Amino acid sequence: MVSANFLGVFLLMELLAGGFRFGADGLSMNYYIFNCPLVEPIVRSTVASALQSDPTLAAALVRMHFHDCWIQGCDGSILLDTTKDNTAEKDSPGNLSVRGFKLIDDVKGKLESMCPGVVSCADIIAMAAREAVSWSGGPVYDIPKGRKDGRRSKIEDTINLPFPTFNASELIGVFGQRGFSAQDMVALSGAHTLGVSRCSSFKSRLSDPVDPTMDSDFSKTLARTCRGGDNAEQPFDMTRNNFDSFYFQALQRKAGVLFSDQTLYNHPKTRAIVNNYAMNQAMFFLDFQQAMVKMSLLDVKEGSKGEVRADCRKVN
Repeated sequence: MVSANFLGVFLLMELLAGGFRFGADGLSMNYYIFNCPLVEPIVRSTVASALQSDPTLAAALVRMHFHDCWIQGCDGSILLDTTKDNTAEKDSPGNLSVRGFKLIDDVKGKLESMCPGVVSCADIIAMAAREAVSWSGGPVYDIPKGRKDGRRSKIEDTINLPFPTFNASELIGVFGQRGFSAQDMVALSGAHTLGVSRCSSFKSRLSDPVDPTMDSDFSKTLARTCRGGDNAEQPFDMTRNNFDSFYFQALQRKAGVLFSDQTLYNHPKTRAIVNNYAMNQAMFFLDFQQAMVKMSLLDVKEGSKGEVRADCRKVN
């Protein structure tokens, strides 16, 4: 009996120490609990301080995480700088709107001074995006840690990013290839409750004839925005810095900024999901956090397949 009790306590301690494990090499919620125990408060406080100064960084951090994971998996490849021999992902036209690199550098610098060579840049991106969501009023959730940083970052790989001109069927297809359901895809699209889009991404909807899936008054709003040029910005919804369900309510009003936004309301397979999220924010939050955890596990590199960069902008 004593032996059984001791074994039970031992197993419980192992679970508490390791957290729930993912993958062969043991990604876990508490991956850094012994070798860098202050990683979470350092990431949280540094991100919160940056967002206090610039709330628009929240959308940028979430976008960075998505664009990182979508190309070669969640491996920090979007952080690598271009060299004389290679043009990196971050210099792709599809990534020119991604910001927050200095913030990631700041977090990395603090962690390297405390526990050098331990926390990967890929994990920092994932944690920073999570903090951006919760800071903006979205769901509070945890993610497994233990990703390693990749060594490849090539501009040509970014051709695989979803285009703002994709229709719902195309989106369902490309997300499905990575193991996401239509519901996952719509939930992740809800990240557009934060941030803005540039005119260059939606001006094609204003060509003659104007996209008939748009509300006529909203098309005039977009046209006014584009008078400022290709880089003029249009918020995705009326609360650009708040994580809420207003994005889906905008789609119901035919006021989605991108074609790839509005198409979610027009397709029979996704319209009901949009309506559910517009009506039930709690449902959206739950599905979003689950989809984000799922995305954070895309093609992660573990063990010798990656490294922990000393500088997020270059391989070791």
